[in-house]
Amino acid sequence: MKKTAVVFADGCEEVEGLSVVDVLRRLGIKTDMVGLNSVHVNGDHQIKLTCDKIVDDSLLDYDLVAFPGGKTGAENLRDHEQLKALMVKRHNEGKWDAAMCAAPIALARYGVLADADYTCYPGFDQQTKKDAPTGHFKETITVTDQEHKIITSRGPATAWAYAYAIAEALGVETKELKAGMLYNYLADQIQDSL
Repeated sequence: MKKTAVVFADGCEEVEGLSVVDVLRRLGIKTDMVGLNSVHVNGDHQIKLTCDKIVDDSLLDYDLVAFPGGKTGAENLRDHEQLKALMVKRHNEGKWDAAMCAAPIALARYGVLADADYTCYPGFDQQTKKDAPTGHFKETITVTDQEHKIITSRGPATAWAYAYAIAEALGVETKELKAGMLYNYLADQIQDSL
């Protein structure tokens, strides 16, 4: 069974983290909510979250670790030395990591985005380019870099696309759930309204 962790920091974008947890659990992927410093996390919109555990060495055991964005949350992830050390070790071991919205600034600071294709929230690409000048910024909704094992996404409205990209990178079929959650219907309606 695949096992993932979503790391929540104070100031995180709640919908981005919870969408990933929701979709992955619906798909039968064991997904833990991991607090950066405490099991109690206060999101950017004052939604109080209770996590399953806090960051520790067990992050090395997950098939994939994902970060939600939110400016303050992403900065908290970026500046946490223990998390940085664990994520660098994961990257060096060839494990999947994911970050969306502002959170790619953390992966960039860790050195994980070097030479990788990635995306992020508009404007944060300037910060990622400073820390990962050899990375390749894209403007697509989600970017899955198979070679570097990194998944990134743009912002709150792309949270489901991000969650499905994570599942698909882990080899989990998403077609039935996409239909059941009306994801395809939403995509079609948005396209038709343009």
